[in-house]
Amino acid sequence: MGERAGTNAARATRRRRHGRRQGQWPSPVFVDIPTGASMRSERPMARRKRRKFTDEFKADAVKLCAAGGRSVTQVAADLDLTETALREWVKRAAADAGTSPPNVLTTAERDELSELRKRVKRLEMEREILKKAAAFFAKENA
Repeated sequence: MGERAGTNAARATRRRRHGRRQGQWPSPVFVDIPTGASMRSERPMARRKRRKFTDEFKADAVKLCAAGGRSVTQVAADLDLTETALREWVKRAAADAGTSPPNVLTTAERDELSELRKRVKRLEMEREILKKAAAFFAKENA
């Protein structure tokens, strides 16, 4: 029995030393944060305001990439653009020119697809309204 008591005493000592029970995580208060770092809740990262670019600007940026000599990364940095946006413009220009894989949609096809989706959404809403109206009049006549 003395061994068991000694074991419990050792556990209690470890708990006091580490400040936690087995299976528990330490409180975030005790987490070391490097100097100058901050938690997200303290200082949110400022988002860049969304910008719109004309089709002419996009075409010129794509031409700069296609001209050679400079990578998309360099052109994006020079024009203060994100690489992702510029790469997307290059990809769409290739699709419009017919030099992309066959499964990539052209700009005209994208526009048509978006119009068709809007039309489908509107027709589905109209159908739901008509269903409800039919159910309402069926109850009224019954």
